[in-house]
Amino acid sequence: MSDARPSREFSRRRENCRHSNGAAAYEPPGAGAAPTFTVTNPPEDPQVLSPIERLELLCDPGSVHVIRSVVRSDALGAKAQEGDGVVGASGTIAGRPIFCYAEDGRFAGGSLGKAHAETIVRVVELAGDARVPVVGFIESAGARMQEGATALGAYAKVFRANVRLSGRVPQISIVTGSSAGGGCYSPALTDFVVMTRGTSMFLTGPGVVRNVTGEQVTAARLGGERVHARNGVCQFVADSDLDAAVLARVLLSYLPQNAWERPTEIDPTPPAAGDPGAFVPRESARVYDVRAVAKRIVDGGSLLEVSPRWARNMVTAFARLGGKSVGVIANQPRYLGGVINAAGAEKGARFVRTCNAYGIPLVVLVDTPGFMPGTRQESAGVIRRGAKLLYAFIEAEVPKLTVVLRHAYGGGFITMNSKELGADFAFAWPRATIGIMGAKQAVGITHRREIAAAEDPQATLERLAERYAAEHQGARAAARDGVIDELIAPSETRERLIAARDALRAKRGAEGRTGNIPL
Repeated sequence: MSDARPSREFSRRRENCRHSNGAAAYEPPGAGAAPTFTVTNPPEDPQVLSPIERLELLCDPGSVHVIRSVVRSDALGAKAQEGDGVVGASGTIAGRPIFCYAEDGRFAGGSLGKAHAETIVRVVELAGDARVPVVGFIESAGARMQEGATALGAYAKVFRANVRLSGRVPQISIVTGSSAGGGCYSPALTDFVVMTRGTSMFLTGPGVVRNVTGEQVTAARLGGERVHARNGVCQFVADSDLDAAVLARVLLSYLPQNAWERPTEIDPTPPAAGDPGAFVPRESARVYDVRAVAKRIVDGGSLLEVSPRWARNMVTAFARLGGKSVGVIANQPRYLGGVINAAGAEKGARFVRTCNAYGIPLVVLVDTPGFMPGTRQESAGVIRRGAKLLYAFIEAEVPKLTVVLRHAYGGGFITMNSKELGADFAFAWPRATIGIMGAKQAVGITHRREIAAAEDPQATLERLAERYAAEHQGARAAARDGVIDELIAPSETRERLIAARDALRAKRGAEGRTGNIPL
């Protein structure tokens, strides 16, 4: 049998040890209290684990129940083993049921054949029937050579099962080794991909690349976690299997069991100390970290950032607001001045669609000069990819709350969930500026002859820009025209967002009507 039982030593260690990041054993909240994560008994080398040990780390102690543990592959003859290189199971996390599986890279390289695939498909289908999340530990050399076209067809069945559940129950993939070919596409079809350090994913391995193109490349450089954290293939990187299991548990605490249920509510906790407005400079050209603002709004100042290394000019994160899960999407002035580019738009669109699929309200923090200009962006398809973010916001049925922090210009203002685009509530801080473009650029176009003829063109430009900004770009002017629903003080932001979200409690999201396509 393919290691369907954890070692006694592993079980003993799991019971008594703590981990600095929290805990592998998730303690369910009692009487509305906030959940806590304590890692029970990390193994001495958390990178060397059997499949069943990975499942035991993920699930509540004693809750793992293995299925299909004696299936075999006829194609492997005498080399066949029970389980066929994958362990499927049911279990619980914080008392909530899940289904899970773990591939065994030590058996036939984790390659997938008919029996192996049928175990994964069975686990995924059971999760769909039960309307509960599914988590897979992925380590696969791809389709099994000994089974030929049958193995290719088996992969197709796995992909089909993933897509059938897309947007209906949360799917998480944890990459624990090298995954090639079809072993990459199943994770890419799920909602979230976690890669542990030292792992890799690629459609064709270094050997094939070398033979076909002559390029000399290592697995890490071709498809390591650093590569995929920056291109959006993986949303999280964990130091070890242990950290990945804890991360999956934390992530699931923000998500509902399925698209028809709401995420678990807990007792609210105060945000990080300080007025959120104190972290936003008055000068439009000065950079700052928008996460410092968000932490002064959300519970406990805690953000679970999704894809933090990809398109860093757009922040996407899960948080809690008044004890309830929200998705935070924000321009990040610390990178590219908060401008929206093709990658940032795509990242934001994917996150918005994920939140809508699982009924998680959206909080949008806006501070952007607009879209990135230039030939590179046009060549990168910024029109098409920017349209994805527009489409995602318009399509989303969850509560959508927008706050303009400092400035919002042109298409950036529209795209970041403006009122006319569909924001349920559109707020702005009193010092915010909103317009087609910056005041100097605007008057440089509308008053170019007057400026050119002036004795002091620069002074004239400054004077006209100041007047234009006061008349057309102030937040009060936007509120007067109805583009903004209300001006709110930075210190009131959390209170107003909670009240607005609660007023929209009847809005539920897609409720299984749409899949979560990997944009």
